[in-house]
Amino acid sequence: MLGLSELKQTKVYQEAKQEGKAEGKLEGKLEAIPFMLNLGATVEQIAEALGLDVELVGLVAAKAKPNQEQSGE
Repeated sequence: MLGLSELKQTKVYQEAKQEGKAEGKLEGKLEAIPFMLNLGATVEQIAEALGLDVELVGLVAAKAKPNQEQSGE
């Protein structure tokens, strides 16, 4: 049976760990979009700053807009 230290050395573990980090980074970037919009940044500026596709930022911005209107922003 593999111990924890041996498990961490496996290729499967390392790949899963990297995938989790990438997903976490993307999630953080997506969560930042509404805040950047509130600061007055454009979709294009946000996409460039975060290294994301303009269309993806636009989709997130469109979903964030109704939430902002409901909260009185």
